[in-house]
Amino acid sequence: MPRPTSKNDLIEAANTNYEKLWKSIDSLTENELNTEFDFSEDTKKKEAHWKRDKNLRDILIHLYEWHQMLLKWVPTNMEGNNSDFLPEPYNWKTYGEMNVELWKKHQVTKLTDSKKMFQESHTAVMNLIETFSNKELFTKQIFDWTGGSTLGSYCVSVTSSHYDWAMKKLRAHVKKLKNK
Repeated sequence: MPRPTSKNDLIEAANTNYEKLWKSIDSLTENELNTEFDFSEDTKKKEAHWKRDKNLRDILIHLYEWHQMLLKWVPTNMEGNNSDFLPEPYNWKTYGEMNVELWKKHQVTKLTDSKKMFQESHTAVMNLIETFSNKELFTKQIFDWTGGSTLGSYCVSVTSSHYDWAMKKLRAHVKKLKNK
């Protein structure tokens, strides 16, 4: 599916990938669900998240926390209070460190809680998206606080693109277990 460039495409892609993600989750066996993710032997998986996330909870919490950033960032800026998307002290060069801190924060969160948190935050993000027009979402410089990007691009990143990332990670975990 190509990256959405309109409100309708964004809503469709976000909801489609959300449903696909839940189908992937629901198809996990007990063994797949209860076996820790371990990609340490795969030299192609160099990004930090392959080492960071150890289970489904970690993935869902990651998605939830990125939803929370959007849900805080948009209203704060709409109220006229200039705020960056990433919380201080992080920036786009150090967001990997932020992701580790978010991971640490939720190591006591239960899987059932992470599922509920993610479901509720997805709904909140979709409700937020609905409040904007296509032009507001996908025209550059409508909002000065989106920099050189569009609000829609941020929304795509925290929904459909991130859901795709989560599904790839789950598929890799299942494939690894089946190849043992």
